[in-house]
Amino acid sequence: MDKTSAELILANKKLLAQNKAKEKLTNRLISANNELAFQNSEREKRAAELAFQNNEKEKRASELLIANQELAFQNNEKEKRASELLIANQELAFQNNEKEKRASELLIANKELAFQIKEKAKRASELLVANKELAFQNKEKEKRASELLIANKELAFQNIEKEKRAAELLLANNELKEAQKSQQENIKGLQEMMYMISHELRQPVVQILGITSLFETLKNSPEETAELTHLIRESAKSLDNYTRELTTFVYEAELKAKNELST
Repeated sequence: MDKTSAELILANKKLLAQNKAKEKLTNRLISANNELAFQNSEREKRAAELAFQNNEKEKRASELLIANQELAFQNNEKEKRASELLIANQELAFQNNEKEKRASELLIANKELAFQIKEKAKRASELLVANKELAFQNKEKEKRASELLIANKELAFQNIEKEKRAAELLLANNELKEAQKSQQENIKGLQEMMYMISHELRQPVVQILGITSLFETLKNSPEETAELTHLIRESAKSLDNYTRELTTFVYEAELKAKNELST
């Protein structure tokens, strides 16, 4: 479009210059015609003078010859100017034709430009809609990012709570293991205590019962009675010792259980 406009402006300038040249040629031709008319008038005067002044005939004939030669020259120049004017008119017609072509091309270019402006307006509207949609999507993305941030914070809090619960569970498992260990030790202690009761502690009792039966069934001499009394005393001592050991064992087990409960 810019190239076509430049060509059209250049053609208009060239046409203007040719029109000015044509005007100059036209002015020259008018001057020549005026000069020719003037010379014709002078020739008529000279002819009248020739008719009136026979003695001036040769002089006037010479002047007329010169005038005719001048007229012929001017007619020749007039023909040249007419040819130049014809060429100028042809050039002007060509330039007018080119001007019409450039005007048509300019009209087409203007229509194309109007179409492009219309399309540009459509694209601008589409771009505006796209920008609004993009702004909406960015806003939604920010909302999702905020929600995701909150969810991450909640997840981090839940992870921390989970770690706390895991630590508490680990501690509870350790305490359970300790309790199980303590329970096993208590069971072992009870087993030992049952063993003491069923074997060591019961043995003196059986001995005392057996000796008592001997007192009831036998007629003992003083020596046998003294021997049996000694056996009863020894069995009683053993029973006392076993009772003390059992009391100490129960006390230590109870103290250990209290210590475990306090920790």
